[in-house]
Amino acid sequence: MRFRPNPFRRPSNPIPIASGRPARGPARTRRFPIAPSWILGALAMFLAVFFWNDLPSLTPSSRTLPLAAPSPAPVAGSIDRENARFAHCAGARRTTCVVDGDTFWYEGRKIRIADINAPETSTPSCPHEAQLGARATARMTELLNQGPFSLQAWTDGRDTDRYGRALRVVTRGGRSLGEVLVSEGLAERWKGYRGDWC
Repeated sequence: MRFRPNPFRRPSNPIPIASGRPARGPARTRRFPIAPSWILGALAMFLAVFFWNDLPSLTPSSRTLPLAAPSPAPVAGSIDRENARFAHCAGARRTTCVVDGDTFWYEGRKIRIADINAPETSTPSCPHEAQLGARATARMTELLNQGPFSLQAWTDGRDTDRYGRALRVVTRGGRSLGEVLVSEGLAERWKGYRGDWC
């Protein structure tokens, strides 16, 4: 069998040097061209991971939650007098806005929804809690904007929590809006301490 040189290999430069060994050519730098398809593929994977629970699923998943549930049905004889237009809180000035799924500002007063605990959005423990907290915030904003509601005192007799937030149960037609979040998997009933969302 006869040896054939590789036609694709660049021949070395056999120029002798003082040691008697052939010298190599100038040092080559390796370049890895990044094709536009690689960039698009990486971007698609990042978006898929970041928005995974927002994508429609063909199979049921333990982390997939319903997008929305019907608004609470009114109870006969209840009168809801509070009403405002809420948005997500942004910036230092807060008058009427939603902080997260269990805290909002109403007419300049910070209110903690006392009957539930929702995932944290300011200091989440994991990406799942951050994503779930964003969904809970959006849903509570939607519920508060659906019409008049009532603010009822918390049953344990405390008016405020240790952070100075007013403890209230938010109802519409006699039904707790916090319970709507619980039924949708976006919050848990308050049990005296915060739960783990990760």
